[in-house]
Amino acid sequence: MTAIAQLEENRTVEGVYAVARKERLRTRAGAAYLALELVDPSGRIPARVWSDVELLDTRFAEGDAVHVLGRVERYRDRLQLEVRTLEPAEGVDPAAMAPALRRDADELEGFLEFLAAEIHDDGLRAVVTRALAAAPLRAYPATPEGHHSYAGGLLEHTVGVGTICRELAQLHPRLRADLLLAAALVHDVGRTLELGPPPLFQPTEDGRLLGHVHLGLRMLEDAGAPAELLHAVACHHDARAARTAEAAVLYHANQLDAVAATRPVPASD
Repeated sequence: MTAIAQLEENRTVEGVYAVARKERLRTRAGAAYLALELVDPSGRIPARVWSDVELLDTRFAEGDAVHVLGRVERYRDRLQLEVRTLEPAEGVDPAAMAPALRRDADELEGFLEFLAAEIHDDGLRAVVTRALAAAPLRAYPATPEGHHSYAGGLLEHTVGVGTICRELAQLHPRLRADLLLAAALVHDVGRTLELGPPPLFQPTEDGRLLGHVHLGLRMLEDAGAPAELLHAVACHHDARAARTAEAAVLYHANQLDAVAATRPVPASD
């Protein structure tokens, strides 16, 4: 069985994956085909079913675990799996097939606790503690399809943004370190309400209508967050809306961690 991270162009492969997306589409000539996204703990890959569409379409649904035989090809400079045959994977939990965190989750959670303890203001630390207790970060991605798009990615991203903000506050003493660090640690807690369970992580009804920022603000209001903390979280995707230095810094720290996690790094000679 071949893991997605090990797939190579022009290779015939066999593997067990979860179906994170399934769409029935038509070619320009009108022929039906299935557009899939397959995932396993090592990653994700788009897949296509061109033949026996009527038959194979009835064998599985979005969210199922499937046993796949196919060939890897390159399309628009990206690997893609052409599915030859497909069967339900009996006895496999699809949730266990979600792309997984590469780092040690317990270690990351320990560092998250360390960062929270670095907040010296009792009120802000209490808000952060309550919010994080209600948000299982290690179970969710930071984004469904962008940076840190795997279970536990939300935990990794939160620790990354928190670490950047902690270091910046030490470099620039004019920043209110407690406010900035608190905002960094709770800026994405709304993702845990926006997204459903693995392996699909599809938006919940509230998530589809309100989004993670609004849902996070609700959680923080319930936890007793002050206005400046709410403001920083509210505009962590909109630098123009920032009215405090801490809110602006949080925006850039969030962007920096996302870019560092996704931008390709050239291979060294």
